[in-house]
Amino acid sequence: MKYQLFVVFFFILLNGPAAFTQENHNQADTAAVHNAQDQSHEGHDHGTAAAHSEASHDNAHGHEGAHEEFDPASTAIHHISDANVYSILDWLRIPLPMILYTKEKGLETFMSSRFHIGGHEDGHTAYNGWVMHHGSVHRVLDPAFPASGEVKLGEHPFVKKTEEKNGKKTDVTYLSHEGKEYRLDARSTLDGGILGGGITSFYDFSLTKNVLSMILVSLFLLWAFRKAAKAYENNPGRAPKGLQGLLEPIFMFIRDEVAIPFIGKDKYMKFLPLLMSIFFFILGLNLFGQIPFLGSTNVTGNLTVTMIMAVIVFLVVNFNGKRDYWQHIFWMPDVPVFVKPLLAVVEIMSLFIKPLTLMLRLAGNISAGHIAILSFIGLIFIFGKSGASIGGGAIGTAMAVPLTLFMMAIELIVAFVQAFVFTILTASYIGAAIEEHHHADHAEGSHH
Repeated sequence: MKYQLFVVFFFILLNGPAAFTQENHNQADTAAVHNAQDQSHEGHDHGTAAAHSEASHDNAHGHEGAHEEFDPASTAIHHISDANVYSILDWLRIPLPMILYTKEKGLETFMSSRFHIGGHEDGHTAYNGWVMHHGSVHRVLDPAFPASGEVKLGEHPFVKKTEEKNGKKTDVTYLSHEGKEYRLDARSTLDGGILGGGITSFYDFSLTKNVLSMILVSLFLLWAFRKAAKAYENNPGRAPKGLQGLLEPIFMFIRDEVAIPFIGKDKYMKFLPLLMSIFFFILGLNLFGQIPFLGSTNVTGNLTVTMIMAVIVFLVVNFNGKRDYWQHIFWMPDVPVFVKPLLAVVEIMSLFIKPLTLMLRLAGNISAGHIAILSFIGLIFIFGKSGASIGGGAIGTAMAVPLTLFMMAIELIVAFVQAFVFTILTASYIGAAIEEHHHADHAEGSHH
């Protein structure tokens, strides 16, 4: 408990002054930013007067126009989202490789340091028509903007507007530069935005902080298990100790309480490596995300990551499904014939619902915990009025510390529980797919 208290207070002491300074800096610059936005609005026409009236200064900490109050919800979402830069305590920013593809330019590679990233993970420089906003790369769509070289940007160059298209209101971000506004394309993904965010004009294959976290955790797990294996080779027959003693009970638990009961003694070895990989990978990422000061990674809270794991489980289950498994799906035995088509529809839907629930359950539980912790820490700035009230900040700190400690303890439990739940459900799905029911034998025995 003493260590946890130290960690929380250290986190607050390190992040508090930086946040207070940033908030005061934003307040001092608000008038200048708005004047620049007003000038840009005079020389630019992107829609109706209503669209311009809905324009707001977009920033991750909840500043919209003249409203300078701290918004814990937007701050939490910003800090747990994926980014093209790895920020530690908002002081140290580790640049990551950018790998971008467009039909016009082909493949482009450079480091994210080209953007000269500052507060709120916004870039102060545009590079080859690319900008960094909230830690994510965006493309400037307007051909009038320089498409090559570096372009220096202002302190707060990004403007968010609400525009109506096809009867739907959408948020669009513009780059305000030298009295003009340039529309930005939405953040892209590997699928080009097909699965979310809309189709974009570029593909982003860049190394993000979530990907870096997965690499680091994978390397750590590889080192840990290789060291444990060496200990078994060098000390055969001896009681495990150290790292070997830590990993062996977990391994035995997954084997004896998950794999064997659900899959069977004669078949579990084929699927044990998959179950062990899932459990330790999820557990490692969950625990890594709990370490303060390391970028607030939220890997297992990212739907893309959990979707890939769910797809892998889906493929393993269905490619190993036995005849009885598919018979129970398409033509359920031992039920009236007129009911079988209805049950077939339900079972086919369940094929896709099972991996969907795996994906959503893990992502939802992990993200909720991170958001709660960051929101509790945000109480400091809410009561302190973003640095204006020292007494309010002290009251907020007194409230935030016990709440944060409580959530940290809960999150440690959730890290293990969610890894276990994902693993045990995977084992149950595999066991159901490879089980042989022998309906014919049961039916014959019933006649006797």
